[in-house]
Amino acid sequence: MKIIALEKEVPGITDDRFTPEILRTEAAQAWELYQAGKIRELYFRYDRQEAVLILECSDVEEARSVLATLPLVKEGLITFEIIPLAAYPGFSRLFENRK
Repeated sequence: MKIIALEKEVPGITDDRFTPEILRTEAAQAWELYQAGKIRELYFRYDRQEAVLILECSDVEEARSVLATLPLVKEGLITFEIIPLAAYPGFSRLFENRK
């Protein structure tokens, strides 16, 4: 199942909490998850410094578990909105009346 994970700011967290060490550790864990096939795509929003991840997981619970391994999540510095995706069913309308 494809899942979009949108990073959300945690109120009250200041920029100084995002140290170079934790950001390096975060990047290393993201790389490991990418290599494991759990993170398929990884972006930053153009309009603000928030990550957008495309995950491949069996379900939302697995996605939560995968995201929980990220150091910034472990430290309570970020959270994610998790959005499960389904295939677009609208193309079937193109072929409804064909026989």
